[in-house]
Amino acid sequence: MRNYNIDILRGFSILLVLIHHFNIPYKLDDTFFNVQIFGENLTTLVARNGNYGVTIFFVISGFLITQHLLRKENSCKSIDLKNFYIRRIARIFPCLILLIVMVTALKLFGLSAFMNHAPRHIEVSYGMTILSALTFWMNILIIENGWVNYALGVLWSLSVEEVFYLVFPLLYLVLGRGKGLILVLCAVIMYAPYFRSLHFAQDNEAYLYHYFSSFDAIAMGCLTALYTPYKSMPSLSRMTPIVLIVLMVALYLYAPIKEVSTWSMSVFALLTAMLILCWSKPQHQEKDSVVLFKVLIWIGQRSYEIYLFHLVILGMFKVIYMPKVTLPYEKTILLVAYFILVFTLSWVIEKYYSTPLNLKIRHRFIDKK
Repeated sequence: MRNYNIDILRGFSILLVLIHHFNIPYKLDDTFFNVQIFGENLTTLVARNGNYGVTIFFVISGFLITQHLLRKENSCKSIDLKNFYIRRIARIFPCLILLIVMVTALKLFGLSAFMNHAPRHIEVSYGMTILSALTFWMNILIIENGWVNYALGVLWSLSVEEVFYLVFPLLYLVLGRGKGLILVLCAVIMYAPYFRSLHFAQDNEAYLYHYFSSFDAIAMGCLTALYTPYKSMPSLSRMTPIVLIVLMVALYLYAPIKEVSTWSMSVFALLTAMLILCWSKPQHQEKDSVVLFKVLIWIGQRSYEIYLFHLVILGMFKVIYMPKVTLPYEKTILLVAYFILVFTLSWVIEKYYSTPLNLKIRHRFIDKK
């Protein structure tokens, strides 16, 4: 049974990322959204910490992958690594390849937003950029050389997740679901704040984009999935998720992530894991009767496509509408057009490309037992 709560959380998270990325080139603080709250501009408060949206994605990934492994183990008494990796390839690579093809094509037309640049005066070849995308170290490339390619920069988080997808099933297979695995996950969680403290506020932003800066969120998702089947806790108050959401919002608005990243990313991940735990019960899954939930579910179910391709739309905007000379009313129109075009493109890709290809790959290569 699909957990619609996860889709809602995904949908909300990707909206944070979309707003964050739009606000970087097209500052919204001079539009009619210019409302002062707590001495800060509303758009600044909402848009500056979109990286927390990615933190939520990491927790969800850890939770869902571990939950999948648990179910397979319970039904088959063993984990089939080949089938596991084929499922990940079927989901990840079709969109990844399409993104690379689209960016390469736009680069060949000479569009600046899709070409490689040298923000730190270090030339990185386009071939090396593609290699890092396909072998999951785009985050390291960015840390060492800066944002060398605007539209492909989103692949930093995919690099983090894919390394996790490669390693975690092997750990699970060797250590099982017992104390050994739990100790490893706890060690990862404890090490992450220390690692971020070593790189605190550095210009290379390793405190945000390195593997060890993000693995704690994934590990918390894993532990949540490991705990869920065994939890024997009284029914949680209906207020518990609300309290957790309020705390997440408060932390999100509290300060720029750069200033508090050492501890805030772990706390935000922990609150997310607790929220998922609250929403893991079957009676909390059906929320699609409300229009707002329907919209968030729809967005959440296409969050991967939205995440990968939204900078293609934004890159085209930057080519046509130079951010420095775009008027406030034009930014508002662009924001609406941005959401419409991103959702439309993602829907078309999901419906006619990624989902059909995903199913074909699984049907062709996954062993039927």
